[in-house]
Amino acid sequence: MKKNIAVLGTGSDVGKSIIAAGVCRSLADRGIKVAPFKSQNMSNNSGITPEGLEMGRAQIVQAEAARIHPQVDMNPILLKPTGEKQSQVILNGLVHDNQTAMDYHHSKEFYYKEACSAFDRLSEKYDRIVLEGAGSCAEVNLMPSDIVNFAMAEYAEANVVLVADIHRGGVFAQLVGTLECLPPSSRKRIKGFIINRFRGDIALFKDGVEWIEKKTKKKVFGVLPWYSHFKIDAEDSVEIEECGNIHTLDQKTPAVAVIRLPHIANFTDFRALSEIKGLQTIFIDSPQNLSRFKAIIIPGSKNTRADLDWLKAKFESPLKEFHRGKGHILGICGGYQMLGTIVEDPLGLEGKPGNTEGLGLLPVKTLLKAPKTTTVSEFEWEGRKGKGYEIHMGFTELFSGTPFLCVSSRNTLACDEPEGCLSNDELVAGTYVHGFFDYPSISLKWLTMIGLPHLVIEEENHTSKKEKDYDLLKIHFEKYIDLETLY
Repeated sequence: MKKNIAVLGTGSDVGKSIIAAGVCRSLADRGIKVAPFKSQNMSNNSGITPEGLEMGRAQIVQAEAARIHPQVDMNPILLKPTGEKQSQVILNGLVHDNQTAMDYHHSKEFYYKEACSAFDRLSEKYDRIVLEGAGSCAEVNLMPSDIVNFAMAEYAEANVVLVADIHRGGVFAQLVGTLECLPPSSRKRIKGFIINRFRGDIALFKDGVEWIEKKTKKKVFGVLPWYSHFKIDAEDSVEIEECGNIHTLDQKTPAVAVIRLPHIANFTDFRALSEIKGLQTIFIDSPQNLSRFKAIIIPGSKNTRADLDWLKAKFESPLKEFHRGKGHILGICGGYQMLGTIVEDPLGLEGKPGNTEGLGLLPVKTLLKAPKTTTVSEFEWEGRKGKGYEIHMGFTELFSGTPFLCVSSRNTLACDEPEGCLSNDELVAGTYVHGFFDYPSISLKWLTMIGLPHLVIEEENHTSKKEKDYDLLKIHFEKYIDLETLY
């Protein structure tokens, strides 16, 4: 029987998630029943399974690449940071606890057993599992309590592929240094390397490959060139850490700004928007001449009250001036809550109990309370249909304005419920629905609302586009990787 494959890295953001997705698509298209797995993920970029359970977005992407439905056994533990030292712990798709880093560390044995149980259940259904590691697999101070990298690879009896990112420099030190930090048993488990994000003529790196193989006595499975002809959803917000600069915008092309909150969640909501031709979409973290934008979007947050304090300190006056100038503002999930008059947290679900005054741009108030809403939601907006998902704590009450959308089903159960809020002047709107822009008819209606009816949007929905991107990833991957040796 062929072994499982564990994709580990020399560091964070070296491309483990996307390479694992490439392996999943490649194996699936060879007729192999394959599934992704990551025992513990730390990210505020999550999604919902068809059953209404929450898991990390990276494993949802990998499941889609494997042509299967995502299930929480693929990512049994999800840590959603709410501050520097605390996270909400999602266990098997449900909120388990809010824990400090130390509390979680002391419970690692419990979580490791949970992860192994999830892996066992997954193994019963699939022929091969593609595991993804976390960060660097050679953090010597963390190895005794690491339940993601070699501990899981050993449990899964997986062959390890070590990924390094040549674009950031020092690829030889990345690979050799990682091996030197590992104990012999872990070093032996590594069968070879994939060097990611190469720019230029690969032939010029032939001597580099030979040096690595001679030095380590391990195979370089391939060198993956930098790509720009397809896009795969990223695992976390590393890719948006550098915000846009208004001075780099084409002054003749309309633009939309997304405020990059300190605890931004589900930033992939805006991928479809960013792909619309004739529209510039950038992330900003300071109020740079907001009048330049046709609309401002306040995204989701994993710590609504903390981000609301940050938002008011930096953006409150500019946002209200933007609104007075007939600018459009959209809030999604936590951003929707911030647009209201108050966010109440009497039980301290996001930190210290208390209330935080909102921006007052929508006639709503929010009470944070359990249970957490996690649904796949179908909705309508004045006859136009869309599908997204909801992930939020609490309930938002309208006391004026009108509902923004109508939800027709949640987790496949039919309903007819008003959702969100639209201000009386129709300049400010809020919704809990993530994936709002994934359907062209919805995006086009929103663009018309903000004064851009002339933009042309491809009829193909976001799901179909993603499938094409997974196929392009597979072609790219298979072209440069020695598959027979890897598999």
